[in-house]
Amino acid sequence: MNRRLLLGTVVVGLLAVTAGCSFGPFADDITDEELNESAEYDWETNATATITIEGAEYQAVYDVSNQSELTVYQQGFAGNEPVNVRAVQFRDANGTFVNGSALDVEKQGSETVIDLPSENGTVAYTADTRPKQFGSPVLVEGSHEVVLPPNHQTGNFLFSHVSPGNPEKEVVDNRVHLRWDDPEGNVFVRYYLDRDIYIFGGIVAVLGVVLVAGLIYYLRQIRELERRREEMGLDVDTEDDEFDDGPPPGMG
Repeated sequence: MNRRLLLGTVVVGLLAVTAGCSFGPFADDITDEELNESAEYDWETNATATITIEGAEYQAVYDVSNQSELTVYQQGFAGNEPVNVRAVQFRDANGTFVNGSALDVEKQGSETVIDLPSENGTVAYTADTRPKQFGSPVLVEGSHEVVLPPNHQTGNFLFSHVSPGNPEKEVVDNRVHLRWDDPEGNVFVRYYLDRDIYIFGGIVAVLGVVLVAGLIYYLRQIRELERRREEMGLDVDTEDDEFDDGPPPGMG
C-alpha cells in the first residue's frame, strides 16, 4: 500500500511539473502555428551568429555554409534538451525566402533539427530564454554576437557574468553588443538593469538599519535588566566563588 501511494505521488508530481511545459525533454512537438509566427530579423548582421534578446525571448540568426541542417539544443538538468523554436525563416544565398511550416522542423530526441532548403544561406528563429540571462551551446563555427535588451548592462560581478570572458563590447542605440571571434563550447550572459543595483543597495541599507536598531534595543534591554537586579540587591558577584580552588566548606 505504501509503495502504491508513493508511486501515485510521484506520477502526480511529474504531471504537475510537466503540464503546460513548452521547453525541456517534456515539451510538445512544434506546431505549424508556432513555425508560421511572424518575426522581423536582422538579416544584414555581420556576425556568423547573432542573438538579439528582447525580454524573455531571443531572436537567433545563423549564417550556414555547406550544411544541410541546423541542430538546436540547450543544456538542461538531465543533459541536452531540444529548443521549442518558432517563427522559423530561411533566406537562401540568392535572396529567396522559405518560411514557417514550409520548412521541415522537428524534435529528434535531445535536439530540434531544422532541415535547410539550401546548404548555404541564413536561418533564423525565435525562442524563449530566462529573464536577464541567455545561454546556448555554440551551434556554428565563426563569430558570435549577443545584443542585450535596451538599458541592460554587464560589468558588475554581483549582477552579471559573461562566458567566454573578455568579449568585445560596444554600445549601439542604448544596447550592449557582446562579440566573440570564434567561441567554443557555450556562450552565456547574465545581465542587469542599472536600477537593480540601486534596489539591491536600498534593500541592504534597510536591512542594516533594522539590524542596528535591533542591536540597540537588545543592549538597552540588557542594561535595563542589570539596573533592576541592582535595585533588587541581586547584583552579587559570584565569579570568584565559582572558580575558587580552596577546600570545600568545613574542610579548611
